[in-house]
Amino acid sequence: MLKVNEYFDGKVKSIGFNTDTLPATVGVMVPGDYVFNTGDKEKMTVVSGALSIKLPGEDDFTTYNAGESFDVAANCAFDVKVEAETAYLCLYG
Repeated sequence: MLKVNEYFDGKVKSIGFNTDTLPATVGVMVPGDYVFNTGDKEKMTVVSGALSIKLPGEDDFTTYNAGESFDVAANCAFDVKVEAETAYLCLYG
């Protein structure tokens, strides 16, 4: 079953679904600065566009482009900067 999610006054939207192994979301972010909190470990892959990410303990942002992935630990917050509409896939667990 699909679950529609909306965050930051509709600037981030995603659809949740289950893969063969892990729950996932696929979504889109419009330009802006965001702080996301994790409950579970996440692996995010940029599908189109780019995300600039500052993970916990890091001083600088790292930019991930289409086809690139990064991991986020469970139970933490991370900063995201988006310059152009960007699509992503996130696997949980």
